Amino acid sequence: MHKVTLTELGMMKKDGRKIACLTAYDAGFSRILDEAGVDVMLVGDSLGMVVQGHATTLEVTLADMIYHTRLVSAACRRALIVADMPFMSYATPARALGSAARLISEGGAEIVKLEGGAVMAETVRQLSAQGIAVCAHLGLTPQSIHKMGGHRVQGKEQADAERILRDASLLAEAGASLLVLECVPPELAQAVTTAMTIPVIGIGAGAACDGQVLVLYDILGISQHQPRFSQNFLQSSASIQAAVGDYVAAVKSGAFPAAGRHY
Repeated sequence: MHKVTLTELGMMKKDGRKIACLTAYDAGFSRILDEAGVDVMLVGDSLGMVVQGHATTLEVTLADMIYHTRLVSAACRRALIVADMPFMSYATPARALGSAARLISEGGAEIVKLEGGAVMAETVRQLSAQGIAVCAHLGLTPQSIHKMGGHRVQGKEQADAERILRDASLLAEAGASLLVLECVPPELAQAVTTAMTIPVIGIGAGAACDGQVLVLYDILGISQHQPRFSQNFLQSSASIQAAVGDYVAAVKSGAFPAAGRHY
């Protein structure tokens, strides 16, 4: 079983091969996702909501993220492991370096993910300079949920769309290796994906992105609230393993997301 690398994800973007990503929080599901051919496992701070039962991701600590990343990495053999840096763990470049170092050395992360636009460019630059791979996150950024006024689509207005496109370019120039684009209009997602040389992974952003990511608990229908851009793959599958395999196949073929399944 070969190990997925950033170089391979870049080739997938170039060749037009879709990237399948799912969240993972423990060793058991990590093994299932790996065997199903998931390319990227995101140890998301969404665990605060789907595992810990909180209303937001803001209660998740760095210790929580290190623990869950360590569980996932213990069983993962193929997929690339991306770990979220939780709320305020990267408030300054120096703090980001410390947090990222722990997620990698203690948790086994291979890429760290942070939210935010141009304001995060210097942090991305410093992390990259130290050899740390970074995944940027634009659009709906859950750690800013209170400032945004809830789970609202981002980039609908022209000025906001232009800002997101500009921020994506700045973060890529600063050294980001991946970009997650959440809950933006499909037209904007397509423009960002076309403009970027780095892979763009969408969630609730339409079908034009280089890949898709969903919360594992959503595709299994066990989340308390099912986002309308998601899909319960367990409904039509015989097992959890089959459901994950069906999700991967649907992303790879372009069947997911179907027209109209966004934000």
